[in-house]
Amino acid sequence: MPKNKKKSKNYMDFIPVRNKDIEYSINDDGKAVLLIEWKGFYYKIAQKFFNRPRVSDIDLDEYGTFVWLAIDDNKTVYDISLEMEQKFPGMEKSLSRLIKFLEIMKDNNIIHWKGENNV
Repeated sequence: MPKNKKKSKNYMDFIPVRNKDIEYSINDDGKAVLLIEWKGFYYKIAQKFFNRPRVSDIDLDEYGTFVWLAIDDNKTVYDISLEMEQKFPGMEKSLSRLIKFLEIMKDNNIIHWKGENNV
C-alpha cells in the first residue's frame, strides 16, 4: 500500500456525542436553540470592546433539531440517517447533508465523536 494513501473515514460507524457544556432549549415552534457561551481571552476582548454577546443563541431548523435530539451518545451516524429517512422521506441528499451538518458541529466543538480524545 502506498505511503501517501489516506485512510478513509467511515462516518456511518461514528457515534456523535454532544458537548456537555452546550445547553439548549426548545422554542415555541418546537425547534432547538443551542446556547453557546464564548470563553477565553480573545472572546473577552471582543465582548468588552466590540459589544459581542457572552452567549450566542444558535437556532436550529427542523432537520438540525431532529439530529440534535437524536444524538444520544449511542446511535451511529448510520442509525441517525435511518431515523432521518423515516422522519423526512424524500429528502434530497439526506446522508450527505447529515454528514456535513455533523462535521460543522464537530468543527465548532458542539459535538465530538465517541472514543475520540477530546481534552
